[in-house]
Amino acid sequence: MEERCYACWLANIPGVGNHTIRQLLKYCGSAREVYGMSGKELLKIYGIGEGMVARICESRKHLEPTRVWERLIEHGISFVSMEQDDYPKRLREIYDPPYALYYIGALPKEHTKTVGIVGARSCSSYGKNVALETGKYLAANGVAVISGMARGIDGCGHQGALAGGGKTYGVLGSGIDVVYPPEHDALYKKIAGSGGVISEYPPGMQPLPGFFPARNRIIAGLSDTLLLIEAREKSGSLITADLALEQGKDIYAVPGRVNDPLSVGCNRLIRQGAGIFLSPRELAAELHLFSEKNKLPLEKSEHLVYSCLGLHPKSIEKISQETAMDFVTLTQLLQKMQQKGLVEEVWRNHYISVS
Repeated sequence: MEERCYACWLANIPGVGNHTIRQLLKYCGSAREVYGMSGKELLKIYGIGEGMVARICESRKHLEPTRVWERLIEHGISFVSMEQDDYPKRLREIYDPPYALYYIGALPKEHTKTVGIVGARSCSSYGKNVALETGKYLAANGVAVISGMARGIDGCGHQGALAGGGKTYGVLGSGIDVVYPPEHDALYKKIAGSGGVISEYPPGMQPLPGFFPARNRIIAGLSDTLLLIEAREKSGSLITADLALEQGKDIYAVPGRVNDPLSVGCNRLIRQGAGIFLSPRELAAELHLFSEKNKLPLEKSEHLVYSCLGLHPKSIEKISQETAMDFVTLTQLLQKMQQKGLVEEVWRNHYISVS
């Protein structure tokens, strides 16, 4: 029987958490070995008491490893544990990594840049727009968007990534087959088709308050960079930011008005040293998404315009003089190059190159 089946059995035992599983594996070496040990042998393991041994032994009567695995396959659910090579490397490095992950779709690829977009559930229309536009821009430029599929900023970040035609991944605070909030059922399906939905909780597990802070460590772990958009003084999103900081990730926050409750968390995070988010393009530039732009095959006219721009804004009149292009042609070309992320209009009719 495949090792993954035994890992799936171990992950599904009620009341056996990550800490206990690590203790078992440290002593036994694999989930297969745990399955084959007697109760007396299990009692010899440091930190494993009689109650835990009883749970493990009882599970063998009701949880047959092959059947547990087959049920997942029947429902289109994939499974990976820390014992497998395809377990995300990003998560192996965090504090208290989940022993196992259930997912529908796929997991983020290791070589793909990822940005976590998190924030308030009860957000403003401004916050929604920032999340939508940022998710769209990042996804269109090959960045995978990670979030928690919650109401508000999370959902908008996912929706933006979908609109950008890229990949997005939703980390759940419930079982992999339990959509929460329920109104995100359609979004859940789109995310699964675009990237993937991910959970450390077995199928059927209903969302509990304690699951969401635990979920946040996975969002932070899978994100190379974290962006916080609107957060109150006491916000679950700040937990994600703290976890990301502990993991050594880069943090950015959207600044807001000093008298706006939704901006308190972001402003304080900036005061503590987080990067200031100014625009999707500037964030992308800081993430070096455009470091290879000069190597891209440009059209002759694009190359002509791009080569005359730099970090100092140049007016369209000046560009026209240097390239000998008429205003209509140049305006259309600049719009096209903006969509490609090659140039940026920093103020009306003044442009810089995005390097």
